Amino acid sequence: MKVKWLGHAAFLITSDAGIRIITDPYARREDLSYGEIKEPADIVTVSHDHSDHGNIAAVRGNPAVVRGTAEVKGIKLKGIPAYHDEVQGGKRGNNTIFCFEVDGVKVCHLGDLGHQLSAKQVAEIGKVDVLLVPVGGFYTIDATTATQVCRQLAPKVIIPMHFKTDKCAFPISGVDEFLKGKEKVSRLDTSQVEFKPGELPESTQIMVLKPAL
Repeated sequence: MKVKWLGHAAFLITSDAGIRIITDPYARREDLSYGEIKEPADIVTVSHDHSDHGNIAAVRGNPAVVRGTAEVKGIKLKGIPAYHDEVQGGKRGNNTIFCFEVDGVKVCHLGDLGHQLSAKQVAEIGKVDVLLVPVGGFYTIDATTATQVCRQLAPKVIIPMHFKTDKCAFPISGVDEFLKGKEKVSRLDTSQVEFKPGELPESTQIMVLKPAL
């Protein structure tokens, strides 16, 4: 299974058989200037309908659009209800956490999670190999809460997303705030990594990818 960070909260996840999943495709705008998404996909997951996460029209091919629990091309996607803020959606509405397994590797994309997870949500998510976690704050959980969520889920690999970059001018923090004081951090000079079930790290490792677009 390959994981490629397109930018913001959008990832392309490709199975060994060539099934392609794109998460939270963004719409380009003045304060979000990652490149145009030109990748085709079989499945698109949408955590919520804000323009920086729900631009389905950007994805080529004829993908199945998943907003909750579904099974597409043999891949079971579990949608877990959550909120976009710390007041049960009162500020920014709902958010869906997606969990799915590709080639024996369990992936969790937290979308625009805005709060620490409840015990029920942790139980519903279950085991996580690769966690895609927002860390920028303001619109999502910040570095401190993201750290707490990572402890709750204890994934093998953490890939930060939704943070300030030279292509994201949102009023949010960069990734360094989240990385501060943490061990086993790799800043990779690539946008894509490959994972296999028997080759995952024994203890949690943070991988910071370069955006592809």
